[in-house]
Amino acid sequence: MDMRPSQQMRDLGVVQYGTAILAEPARAFDLPAERDEAERITDELFAAMERISQVHPFVKGMGIAAPQIGIGRAAAVVQPPGDVPAVILLNPRITDRSEETDEQYEGCLSFFDVRGLVPRPLKITVETTSLTGEAVTTAYERGLARLIHHEIDHLNGLLYTTRMRTGVDPIPVEEYRQTGRAWAYE
Repeated sequence: MDMRPSQQMRDLGVVQYGTAILAEPARAFDLPAERDEAERITDELFAAMERISQVHPFVKGMGIAAPQIGIGRAAAVVQPPGDVPAVILLNPRITDRSEETDEQYEGCLSFFDVRGLVPRPLKITVETTSLTGEAVTTAYERGLARLIHHEIDHLNGLLYTTRMRTGVDPIPVEEYRQTGRAWAYE
């Protein structure tokens, strides 16, 4: 019998839905004072992402937040699709978002058996803290904005299901695979 996707993620060290840490806001870093801690956690996130990508291809890119590996700190890593550098998010917060939104299917490593149709802004502006303590502001669009917003939600103790429209439920991953829907942006 095939292993459920959620069990596969659990075996790779991903905290699963229902665990308290996923519903709690993550604690911010005091940078640069906690630089070593921030670097250690970022390294753990990259290691987890590497383990996961060995067993599951992520053509749309992927991200993972520290609470998903059992660490309640405000760090996440997002790997955009294609051969581009990963985005490291320390103490991220969304400072601006476009009025214009779209709705696409998202998955989550913490409940990988389903996919959900999630409305999100097409553009977000995010402020993060560098390891040296400076505030850095970056604008993201479309698919990358979606990935980053998803991870920032994790750091605020939110799962994508809280963003879904009322009356819309996640669908089983088997059903989602049959839709064959890639993220479409004009």
